[in-house]
Order: sequence, then structure tokens, then C-alpha cells
Amino acid sequence: MYDLIVIGGGVLGAFHAYHALEAGLKVALIEKDKAPQDATTRNFGQVVPSGMNTKWQNYGRESLRIYKDLQSQFDISVRQNGTVYLASDEDEMQLIEELHAINNQNGYASELLNKQACLDNYPGLKSSYAKGGLFYPEEVTVEPRIMIHRLLEFLKTEKKLAIYTAKTVTSCEHTGNIVNVETACGHKLKASKVVICNGREFKILYPALFAQSDLQVSKLQMMQTKPQGSGYHLPGSVLTGLSIRRYESFSECPSFSAIKSREAQGSPEKKWSIHILFKQATDGSVILGDSHQYADAKDIDDLGHGMDMAIDDFMVQKAKEIIDLPTYEIAHRWYGMYSQCKTKDLFQATVDEHIHIVTGIGGKGMTGSAGYAKENIQNLFNLTI
Repeated sequence: MYDLIVIGGGVLGAFHAYHALEAGLKVALIEKDKAPQDATTRNFGQVVPSGMNTKWQNYGRESLRIYKDLQSQFDISVRQNGTVYLASDEDEMQLIEELHAINNQNGYASELLNKQACLDNYPGLKSSYAKGGLFYPEEVTVEPRIMIHRLLEFLKTEKKLAIYTAKTVTSCEHTGNIVNVETACGHKLKASKVVICNGREFKILYPALFAQSDLQVSKLQMMQTKPQGSGYHLPGSVLTGLSIRRYESFSECPSFSAIKSREAQGSPEKKWSIHILFKQATDGSVILGDSHQYADAKDIDDLGHGMDMAIDDFMVQKAKEIIDLPTYEIAHRWYGMYSQCKTKDLFQATVDEHIHIVTGIGGKGMTGSAGYAKENIQNLFNLTI
């Protein structure tokens, strides 16, 4: 008998388990695959509260504290190299200056960089592109294919989390004060509360509620170059002008609406919702991307299972206009899928007082999950953490 069963071993589920364990609860986590392999492992590994609106920036700032605390106890691949947004024209410069002022009001550290500082700090950055930048020294990166596995290992070995892998939950029923959970292979567990943090189990367990939701799925294409060699080092997360024109935090800037209204419509950037990001991995390779194609969650198959090479070619072309990497030879290509809500921050539903669904966190997952899950566990169990 557990106090909490978490269904879904991605970053959102893992941090729900972490905070419940920190509160002294007995916790089990059920993961449908042998190990997490969906959105949590198929992204850049950027923890960037700077890109969030005010509400989610607060969650993200708490996430930064949590990531750094965890790293001090166990190597989950956290590196504090900061985040930079590179402006390519006067409109983008105006936005980063306005966001810097908002950061000052909110007490969040950021530093305006002039053109020369950007060129000095980011090797290969083209003078023809960079006008200036906005740097966030407190922000971190993780290795997306490593972090979640190490976090779960830490929770299992050091915090006594019970982990059940390769088990798909097919039944979740509340009787009295107990929730009975059963998997496809007949494994049965009991808990006082259940939190479902996986869209697939949500769809299986509550199909009518899933069909009524406003969940949509985004398909993101990303690439990874071959290692750049020991002589090349690109620090932290590098986000560019298209990110400035897309991220939620900039939408709170006074000039944002007017600047967006002047953008050309029908461009490849608009068609595929592209913004160019760079992050160097620990092996020296550079992750590039990304694009966004959308479909309602019920129509996920419409997005297909292949890669659109026209998208990848366009992203490489745009990346070459920004940073002259030693090599743009691509070693890996992949796509990720994440769910998000059309009208809300994320999908939350209470089936009854003992069964809760939390999913559809979208692109906020790596940054916001740790901070958000802390608050949610506190609310669900009426705790002070």
C-alpha cells in the first residue's frame, strides 16, 4: 500500500514522485516503457525560465534551485553555463531591452550584451547576424538522454522510490479510501492517491475525458552534429532571434504585439513554427533545431512517423547564417512529440478526490516540472514542503 502512485516516468511524473518522497510519503512510479523514451529524452535539455511567462518563470526559478540541489547530491548532468538570446535586428534588440527591464523588476538576473561581447563569448557567431544579446547566468542545461535516467536511479537508490517499468496501466479504480491500480500484465498495486502524468495512460483509462480535452500534439524535428572537436566550445543554451519572436516571456514586452504584426506571413519559419537553437552536448556535438507541427491529440497519427528533410535542410541553412560551426555534418536526426493544451497552461483534471490527471505541459516540461510538481504535491496532500 502506497501513499501515492505516479503513472508516467517522464520529467513531470518523476518530480511529482521526488517531492512526495521529500515529504516522507511512500511512493511508487509506474512507467509504460523499459525506461522513459518520449518527450523528456527528445529535447534540447535546456532549463530556461527566461523563456516563460511570469507564472511559469516562477516555477522555473524554483526548478533551477531543485536541479542544482540534486546535482550537489548526485550527478544528473546539470551544467550552469547560462542562456543567451541573440538579437539579429532592431526589433529584437528592443524586445530584449524591454525584457531585461522586466527581469530587473522581478528580481531575475539578466545581463545585456553588446555586439562585441556576443562575438567574444560565442565562437563562430557571425558579425552580420548579431546585434546584441540578453544573458541569464543562473540558467542550466542537462543532457536529455541522461538526466531522467539518473534522476530515477537517484530516487530509487537514495530515496527508496519503488519503480515498476515496462508496465502499462489498464485499470485505475477508487473504492473507499483506496485506489486499485492494475497493469496489462496483471500486476496490482494500491494507493491512497494516484497522479497520472502520461497522456497515453490517460487516453486508455479515461477515453471520454480524453476526447473532450483540448489537448494537441506538437511534433518537433531536431538534429545533432558530429563532435566539433576539442578546440570548439559553445557555452550554455544559445537561442536566436526567432526564439525572441516566439517565446512567452517576450509576449509580455510592451512592443511585442506591434513587432509581431510586422512579420511576413507565409514564410517557412511561420509554416513550420521554426526557431533556431544551439546547445553543445558533453561529447562536443551540437544539437540544432527546432520545428513545430501540430495536430489534435486524437489525430496524432496525422503528423506521420517520418522526418521531413525540407524542414531539416531549412533549419541547417538558417543555423549557418547565425553561427559558423567547424562542422555541420549531421550525425543524428530525430523528432519528439509533446502534448499541450490549446487554451490552458496544462491539462489538469480530478476524477475524484483520489485520482488526479496532470499532463499536456508542452514545451515547459524540462523547465517548469520540478517547481510546478512541488506546488501540486503540496496541494494534493495539504502539505508544507
